[in-house]
Amino acid sequence: MIEGFETLAIHAGQEPDPHTGAVVPPIYAVSTYKQDGVGGLRSGYEYSRSANPTRDALQECLAAIESGTRAMAFASGLAAEDALLRTICRPGDHVIIPDDAYGGTYRLFAKVLERWGLHFDPVPLGDLDAVRAAVRPASTKAIWVETPTNPLLNIADIEALASIAHQADARLVVDNTFASPYLQQPLALGADVVIHSTTKYVGGHSDVIGGALIARDRDLGDELAYHQNAMGAVAGPFDAWLTLRGIKTLALRMERHCDNAERVVDLLLSHPKVTQVLYPGLASHPGHEVAAKQMRRFGGMVSFRVAGGEEAAVEICNRAKLFTLGESLGGVESLIEHPGRMTHASAAGSPLEVPSDLVRLSIGIETAGDLLADLTYALGD
Repeated sequence: MIEGFETLAIHAGQEPDPHTGAVVPPIYAVSTYKQDGVGGLRSGYEYSRSANPTRDALQECLAAIESGTRAMAFASGLAAEDALLRTICRPGDHVIIPDDAYGGTYRLFAKVLERWGLHFDPVPLGDLDAVRAAVRPASTKAIWVETPTNPLLNIADIEALASIAHQADARLVVDNTFASPYLQQPLALGADVVIHSTTKYVGGHSDVIGGALIARDRDLGDELAYHQNAMGAVAGPFDAWLTLRGIKTLALRMERHCDNAERVVDLLLSHPKVTQVLYPGLASHPGHEVAAKQMRRFGGMVSFRVAGGEEAAVEICNRAKLFTLGESLGGVESLIEHPGRMTHASAAGSPLEVPSDLVRLSIGIETAGDLLADLTYALGD
């Protein structure tokens, strides 16, 4: 039985093509399929919104590397989130979310699904008593977890939160985008569903948009698959192929991301213009012990705060050369951004507003010395 992560990433759902022997799954750029008589489907294929062989290969691989029973690939991470919430919730239901959730997730809750009748409360998930107090009996249907969070890199205890959720007859949903399946396995810790923006580390090359849901329970997986088809925001075959290609090197990339991030953290800790470094690998990080328990390593995302406030943070972002000024994360190239004006602008004025002096780095896999030199220049030395 194959169990090694690297082996699964390369082989799960990716048997050589039976017709040609091609070792990479073909891109099935097709919308419909010939039926052998009315209702006589070949291998279950009739229309590519419902099923496509390239997407199926990706979904089988995602389920394998997250240790789930079934995976669904979507056109974006937010499409996956929307499909999940409208599957497990009804108007009038309630969800607990992190008090520092990703800005796009907050926007989905506050500007879209709240009008549909879904209620939510932002809660500091590191405070388990606060989470318990926020549960609304018979109304709370999910506790929504990001760990590490975006962009403050807070850590939530997946196992403890799963226990709270299940005692309330709710589901634990974990956005595993920042950690990746290589660094963290939420389903093994009790989560019911894992979410990914596969745009990020899973795809890894900044060339494809995608999202995924992976379910621990087969029945929930089947229900999610029904809604994936009914709602229609599926991953296209070329996007699925690109994402599957990225997964093959995920383990190698994550090790290099982590190596480089640790070097960057060391530089930032010693820099006089940096007032705080946010990284769960630091012993001083309040979530360090939990992160060490549930993560293989501490990831490639680093945030820091600077003296001089917002304008100084923006200037650092503008001065960087090798670090590309841009949104997103998880690609092989390093990125720098000002969350308050960029990825988290939608949270301005809300309880999820991020500090204005915060800079977020997505550490790539370039030569570490080059990254350190560029960051030193951007900081003004």
